[in-house]
Amino acid sequence: MNKEETIVALATPNGTGAIGVIRLSGPDAIGITNGVFKGKDLTKQESHTIHFGQIVDGELVLDEVLVSLFIAPRSYTRENVVEISCHGSNYIIESIIKLLVKNGSRSAKPGEFTLRAFLNGQLDLSQAEAVADLIASNSKASQQVAIQQLRGGFSNQLQTLREQLVTFASLVELELDFSEEDVEFANRDQLKQLIHDITKVIGQLIQSFELGNVIKNGVNTVIAGRPNAGKSTLLNTLLNEERAIVSHIPGTTRDTIEEVLNIQGINFRLIDTAGLREATDTIEQIGVQRTMEKISQSALLIYVFDASEITIAELNSDLESLQKPGITMLVVANKADLLTQEQLLTLPHTQSAIIISAREKRHIDELKHKIYSAAVKDQLNGDETLVTNVRHLEALQKTESALIRLLEGVDNQVTSDFLAMDIKQALHYLGEITGAVTTDDLLDNIFSKFCIGK
Repeated sequence: MNKEETIVALATPNGTGAIGVIRLSGPDAIGITNGVFKGKDLTKQESHTIHFGQIVDGELVLDEVLVSLFIAPRSYTRENVVEISCHGSNYIIESIIKLLVKNGSRSAKPGEFTLRAFLNGQLDLSQAEAVADLIASNSKASQQVAIQQLRGGFSNQLQTLREQLVTFASLVELELDFSEEDVEFANRDQLKQLIHDITKVIGQLIQSFELGNVIKNGVNTVIAGRPNAGKSTLLNTLLNEERAIVSHIPGTTRDTIEEVLNIQGINFRLIDTAGLREATDTIEQIGVQRTMEKISQSALLIYVFDASEITIAELNSDLESLQKPGITMLVVANKADLLTQEQLLTLPHTQSAIIISAREKRHIDELKHKIYSAAVKDQLNGDETLVTNVRHLEALQKTESALIRLLEGVDNQVTSDFLAMDIKQALHYLGEITGAVTTDDLLDNIFSKFCIGK
């Protein structure tokens, strides 16, 4: 990337709208814009000011616009940045961008504005990734986690850990310079305590990924059960719309139906499935196979049974066959409206089952609370740092392994050069998260997933 070039791109979504925002960044951003702007001399204006005028191509007026100026280093990229707010016609936007390219800018690559912000020290790498997460956030929880990371909560925690390790690394390196004198500058007991403290924090961050991934990507939630148990009715009731066909005829649902339900800021990807039974034809057999596939891929399974029909033996058989490692199961007794109070009290699994009537919408709020609790498990805390990125998780796991080796080395009284090697590895992996350690391939992989104008 040549930072001497000025880049340009549409910063708002493609398609016709009220306005479009065209963004330029680079040393000549203001000069290039000024060359096609009829109004005030932009090169003489102060930063963070907005100016009305026209974009002209010779004598041809392309549009009336507002131009916002952000003079380096007080901008998103720490370079000169100009944002042109024009009318949202595709023709107008394309014409202005072509004009700006003709006058000296070039089209930006995906994520290049944020890449420049990172390379210019405005953001570290984890904060840059949080920008993409913030753009992609589709729930309150995912937005809150992304904004906390963008503000540097995760970065600050990692920086504290790195500084502590760097202090000991320098002392161990100093021992190598005086190896012939056999002196010890780094107190081994203090080093062990530091490793224990850092490993504890790293372990907590690794464990937080389970919840962080739920918040970022949502929860695969399968609704399963025997035919005519009321699965589709439950789906419709949870969504508060007639999404699935409901019939008294068993086996109405032949294929999976997927919709998103948001509960307290968490997205649950609800999957209504074909009823579990011996298939009577090829199509139904395929539906049952897909049901089992979806169950194996789910994080949360809502098993629904008809409380007025199923026997204890059938219920126990279903629960035994569906229980899988790593999958949380909620047992839901449906059609409570068909039972007397005495029958309700004698239901199998009364203690663990959630008793509802999907048709009459009884106890649906209680079920939603149980669904939310099963995914979050009371772990969600607004001030807690959550890991949501697989790349960060892998780097933390490698850091933890390096620290374990370091602790073993201290216990076994290995020489300072081996200790220094393990400390450097731990620092390397921590540095990969924030961008203190990077490669071109890593940066290309991260920023190629951004949208063009960001």
